Amino acid sequence: MLMPSPASTAFEAANTDRAKLAFLYEHPQWFANVFAELERRKFPFDRIFIPDHFYDVGREQLPFKVLFNRMSPSANSREHGSGIFHTLAYLEHLALQGVRVINGAKAFRYEISKAGQSSLLKSLGLRFMPSRVIHSPTQAVAAAEGLRYPLIVKANTGGSGKGIVRFNSKAEVAAAAAAGLLDLGNDSVALVQEFVPARGGFITRVETVGFKYLYAIKVHLSGETFDLCPADICQTSAGQALENACAVEATKAGLKVEGYDAPQAVIQDIERIVQAAGIDVGGIEYMVDDRDGQIYYYDINALSNFVADAPRVIGFNPVENLADYLEQEVRRAG
Repeated sequence: MLMPSPASTAFEAANTDRAKLAFLYEHPQWFANVFAELERRKFPFDRIFIPDHFYDVGREQLPFKVLFNRMSPSANSREHGSGIFHTLAYLEHLALQGVRVINGAKAFRYEISKAGQSSLLKSLGLRFMPSRVIHSPTQAVAAAEGLRYPLIVKANTGGSGKGIVRFNSKAEVAAAAAAGLLDLGNDSVALVQEFVPARGGFITRVETVGFKYLYAIKVHLSGETFDLCPADICQTSAGQALENACAVEATKAGLKVEGYDAPQAVIQDIERIVQAAGIDVGGIEYMVDDRDGQIYYYDINALSNFVADAPRVIGFNPVENLADYLEQEVRRAG
């Protein structure tokens, strides 16, 4: 089990004076770069480690002006899954108290619901993966009717590709359901979805800060993993290893990454998505379906880790942009 950093606190139990900015987070390593950047600037902040956290509903005054939600939907894979819905309750509590929350309750609801993401994309008139939403493994075969194989079953509340399984036929889905091998995840909801072949063998991820486009990268796929977290990718498109690329996990075999200038139409779509989802800081993924040449948006992330070794891959350090944004939000909050 992962342990908190020494600076972590059971935040609501603390009675000491705190900084105006606080991070709510679950993974003890993913945010080291932004913590280091704020420390370099001597900009004070506090850390709220979700596995240790509880709160007092009746507390009249909170010790921070701005909370930055960095809770991960993949926390269940690190034995921290109980913090997911605790976080949602806390964010809703803060919203009712008038606290400025970056990636608040609305954004987090989309973060933890792949079904909700598909519905949002439909409401915006954007293409999304053909999907059926189920709440029992016994529904998988019927839900797959009319979808093209291969298809995937993925948990509604996932993250970093966790729990996604590919099936090549109706018989394979039926056998997995009968054997109890379909994991519907933390909330017992899952999507049965067409597996879309990516034209060119890559997907594109676009990062945003303050609802605005920041940069894009192409992620070249190996076909052996659904984990496309760009912070874990360890090769450039030329196969060159990236320094400090794997801060969280081991090298993802075959995955390569390169900077990319997203088309203006895509930028406009993505800025519409993050605005509609209430995602202040996030990453959106899309691909071109090799069967019809159309763009499909398929993953909306309120928890976004910037690409490893960013200055070499995209030409600048996005952590500095994020730190600028956080300072600005704290000043706005007074």
